[in-house]
Amino acid sequence: MEDVGKNIIDDRAGLNEQSIVVVRDGEDPPEDCLAILANEARPLLISGHELGDVIGEAEILFVWPFAVPSLQSNWARAKRLKWIQTATAGVDGLMFQELRESEVLVTNARGVFESAIAEYTLGLLLMFTKDLLRTVRLQQACLWRHRETARLGGARLLVVGAGPIGREVGRLAQRLGVDVEIVARRRREGDPDFGTVRAIEELHDALGGADFVVVVTPLTEGTRGLIDRDAIRAMKPGAYLINVGRGAVVDEDALLVGLQSGHLAGAALDVFEHEPLAVDHPFWSRPDVIVSPHMSADATGWQRLATSVFVENLRRWRRGDALLNRVDKRSGYGGASGAD
Repeated sequence: MEDVGKNIIDDRAGLNEQSIVVVRDGEDPPEDCLAILANEARPLLISGHELGDVIGEAEILFVWPFAVPSLQSNWARAKRLKWIQTATAGVDGLMFQELRESEVLVTNARGVFESAIAEYTLGLLLMFTKDLLRTVRLQQACLWRHRETARLGGARLLVVGAGPIGREVGRLAQRLGVDVEIVARRRREGDPDFGTVRAIEELHDALGGADFVVVVTPLTEGTRGLIDRDAIRAMKPGAYLINVGRGAVVDEDALLVGLQSGHLAGAALDVFEHEPLAVDHPFWSRPDVIVSPHMSADATGWQRLATSVFVENLRRWRRGDALLNRVDKRSGYGGASGAD
């Protein structure tokens, strides 16, 4: 397997013929992913800072990092570039104006992360409902304190974002008897899973009735700062906020005020406006906040699945077929049914 990786990394001589570049961030993709790639093509594996050296010859980019600043800075040289595939669901770290306005196709790894994020979110709902954070603290203090906890069944959950991830979160919660409402860009009636899907303009009305609010919407011009001071004030007293979408969708200062005032009972945050979260940030030390390092999507094996999506799209590309998971570059949303 080491030879497979070495050949992909060192085979620069054939770049003009292959024009397929894998942009990595930090560590190389796992060896099983390299093997999948090597069976299909002879791509060049580089780090982000090397992209400027080869961008002029690249026709296809398979992007592993969340953001590639060197792509924008070298955009004028990307004369042959036709298609970018990301190994992520979100594409906001990749988008910039020149790419949005170009004819370059962008596709993502939709279908890889939905179940993992839904399971992670369900775990957070149960942690709050069953008071497991306090149980752990009491155990650490060797304190035996019997108490009652709530039921998750019958709770009201508002999911902000009706794409594939948000829908899977809602469906999984419904199986435990949770009353789920979902908010999207546009209102829809007759949804097969949720009945009425409310429009984003109705967000504040919907927030007032939810025991839990889960944010899964991608970061776009329309969602940046969506959960602001007014939205947090509109939330039900004693409610919980969970963000597994993008950090900048939530105004973190306003959230902190909502927690400090006691208006909100707690928050679970897997994403932040600036990552990693600063060591002196007050979220770390609050007993009512769960902090995790942007890991809700990363179930074991995700890299192989994301690589398989790229390989399938590469086969489609060569046949001239439509690509899977094409992203609407203007809005930042994937092209999935129900994603709005």
